[in-house]
Amino acid sequence: MVRILSLLLLLIPFSIETMAQEEPLIKEQMITVKKISFPCLLPPMILVQKMMDSMAVPYHKIDQLNWDEYPYAPDVKFRIAYSKDEIFLQYNVIERFIRALYTVDEGSAPYKDSCVEFFILPNDDSTYYNLELNCIGVGTFAYGTQRRDRTRFDKSITSKIRRVSTLGREGFETQEGDFNWSITISIPIELLYSGKKESLAGRELKANFYKCGDELPLKHYLSWSPIKTEKPDFHRPEFFGTLLFER
Repeated sequence: MVRILSLLLLLIPFSIETMAQEEPLIKEQMITVKKISFPCLLPPMILVQKMMDSMAVPYHKIDQLNWDEYPYAPDVKFRIAYSKDEIFLQYNVIERFIRALYTVDEGSAPYKDSCVEFFILPNDDSTYYNLELNCIGVGTFAYGTQRRDRTRFDKSITSKIRRVSTLGREGFETQEGDFNWSITISIPIELLYSGKKESLAGRELKANFYKCGDELPLKHYLSWSPIKTEKPDFHRPEFFGTLLFER
């Protein structure tokens, strides 16, 4: 009996180590979102960029390669801040190929171009919002509870999302080179709450940030918070990270 117990004790650490190797723990991503203020209701986007600089709003990497069959990883980082009225995003991208075939929001499929995305769950229910923009700031804004259950907003709503890209607003075919581009985005908070004024101060919301390009020569799917699925799927709120909006 003593010998059997001894063997079991020897096997337990091996079993624990093996389980740890087979099922690595996913560390939840978290960002404290800085609050910034402006003297006007709709600050010019250049002022938003300068304010984020002056407030030392930090950048975060979008570098999770979740699927081995898509190994290409452009250099992508983003930062996020907010005011009482808007959420501000800025993405910086360095990549080999760029494309912007879509030039108007209506009917666009920005994920096929060089694209950045922001998904957020603003309430405790299962409805999340997805903003997808190509590298000239054209794209879609929708909501729903899952990938196949999306309601896409029309121009009356998407026109309220301000965006400016260093690549301008003119569309273009696929180009190859060493491209370094940036896009700054302003999302009215009320768009996430059916037009109602809501304060984000002190709240914790779930979100994820992405970079993709489905029809680029080097197709890729990167995320900020890791996604554990067999195939690329950004519509997985169970893998969202946490945004803590400072008071």
